[in-house]
Amino acid sequence: MRRLLLLCAALAPLLSACGTLGSRPREAEATLPGAFTSSGPHAPGTAVANAQLDRWWTLYGDPELEGLVETALNSSTDARAALARLEEARAQRSSSRRGLLPAGDMSGSGGVTRTEQLEGGSPFQPSGQSNAQSLDFPVSWELDVFGRRRASRRSIDADYASARFLYEGARAALAGQVAQNVFLARGLAQQLQDARDTQRIATELARVARIRAERGLAPTSESARASAELASADAEIERLASELRAIQRAVLVLTGRPEAPVDALVIAPNLYDPPATPAAVPSTLLARRPDVREARARIEAAAGDLTRAELALLPTINLRPSVGLARQDSPLFASATGFWSLGAGLLLPVLDRPRLLAEIGVNKARAEQAVIGYERAVQTAFSEADRGLIQLEADRARVDLLEIAEANSRSAYDSARTGYQAGLTDQQVLLDAERAWRGARTALAAARTTALQRSAQVFQALGGGWSPEADLDTPPTRVAADTRGTGR
Repeated sequence: MRRLLLLCAALAPLLSACGTLGSRPREAEATLPGAFTSSGPHAPGTAVANAQLDRWWTLYGDPELEGLVETALNSSTDARAALARLEEARAQRSSSRRGLLPAGDMSGSGGVTRTEQLEGGSPFQPSGQSNAQSLDFPVSWELDVFGRRRASRRSIDADYASARFLYEGARAALAGQVAQNVFLARGLAQQLQDARDTQRIATELARVARIRAERGLAPTSESARASAELASADAEIERLASELRAIQRAVLVLTGRPEAPVDALVIAPNLYDPPATPAAVPSTLLARRPDVREARARIEAAAGDLTRAELALLPTINLRPSVGLARQDSPLFASATGFWSLGAGLLLPVLDRPRLLAEIGVNKARAEQAVIGYERAVQTAFSEADRGLIQLEADRARVDLLEIAEANSRSAYDSARTGYQAGLTDQQVLLDAERAWRGARTALAAARTTALQRSAQVFQALGGGWSPEADLDTPPTRVAADTRGTGR
């Protein structure tokens, strides 16, 4: 054994002299700016604790939203499929780790031999029955002289980390999808409520116009125009109601209840200002974004695979201990013996060396791809977060301006309606004022909906929706779902 080890030690420098050993993926170029672009009055500036960012949907103070998101994280097919994929990855890691341990299977055999003495046989071979049994336990164990096991474990653990980050990313994306659909449904519910108010206004205008026409105070064209406006209001209600039902069905599917009736999910026209975004810096994305962490884990896995491919050029030393028992019973004698053995094997690639060198080239290329993927993930993370913050800042400013516009339009409409009922203004002035007010409040509801949806996108872009401090080796636990507002 000592001579074998000395031989390997003498061959290692010779094999490494070719310059193929010790390669590593290059360092990724992932330099980020020191701050995000947003700097206006609506720019992020409120500190948000990590625990709150982990479950950002609770920052809205909306029990209905919280219940729907947490129900989706527990019950949706997307969440359950992500968990199943993670469990598969955990089982694969366990299997791969055990493959690095000593291998051996116990084997046993037994047999019965019956002999009959024929004429002229030897007296030393009497007739009778012989029984033989044996039990053998051979073991094979590769000595980790050059670090193959360490490189393999590095790849195995990095592959599992990548799977865990994929799982967390899928859940974070699901939470964002649920929130954005809920906000869209809220906006449609608000617009539907406004459309019904418009319908009531149009009904009243049609009634007044008809009375004025019957009394000869106005031409019949005013009554016809008012009836047309009422028909348009009815059509708008039908359009908004159908869109709202479609979004309600989408939310039910996301929360794992596709078979439930649409009416089981009650959507209130509740639009409010989005919560403050965290005072984040771009560098935090490297730790908080699951996709960035996953890309980093892929570099680690590629580095382990590259090291393992290079170490394949070096000798492989295997210990082969064995222990066993044997027993034999015959008409002449019976015996039982125990035995053990210790052997070693040496494998040195010679003719296979060109193929192994080609494998090294393959793994170097894969490592470079992993590094490029990480750089792309970092750039995408910064772009999404920065763009989201800029757009959210603009959305907040737009809501502020539209609130002023809606208030002025409402005041103008109230004045026109009073004048029309008093006979001081004609129908066209009233309809123009009503149309302007309806457009202003529809635009305000749409802007509030967009701001809420954008805020959910920003929280997700900043890496919210999971806990980066969670132990990767700890199996994820389901969140206790709050079913308030889910219709259950």
